[in-house]
Amino acid sequence: MRVILQRVQSSSVTIDGETIGKIDRGLTLLIGIAASDTDAEIDWMARKILNLRLFPDERSNGSSFQHSVREIGGELLAISQFTLYGNCRKGRRPSFDRAAPPAIANPLYEQFVVQLRRSGLTVETGRFGAGMRVEIVNDGPVTLLLEREAEPG
Repeated sequence: MRVILQRVQSSSVTIDGETIGKIDRGLTLLIGIAASDTDAEIDWMARKILNLRLFPDERSNGSSFQHSVREIGGELLAISQFTLYGNCRKGRRPSFDRAAPPAIANPLYEQFVVQLRRSGLTVETGRFGAGMRVEIVNDGPVTLLLEREAEPG
């Protein structure tokens, strides 16, 4: 599982001119599900994101990472993005062999969103498989790549 995480002042996702998800201060999550991902990767990633200290306290002028999104009561925008598993090493078109097919990825994405919502925070989403326009006002800028590979076996 791969997640591009961005600390944002605001973020929104629009489909066909209609805004379907919008948040203020918090995190925008671009989520890639690998074909090998399981419940373990989903659970680990949700816990990591909710508890990762990415927000400054009021005294630090934005220069320190003291609080988690949970601690500040921030909001989350979770958007599925299979292209995070694009491999561009060969040829001129990316290969998506490692990305989970929709029949596997969609239920895991939905499970991930449920895990985030259990935190009590506001969680908005895009629409799985749709063409989306995402607007992000990055704060910092703070952008991280989180990865969790399935254990072999």
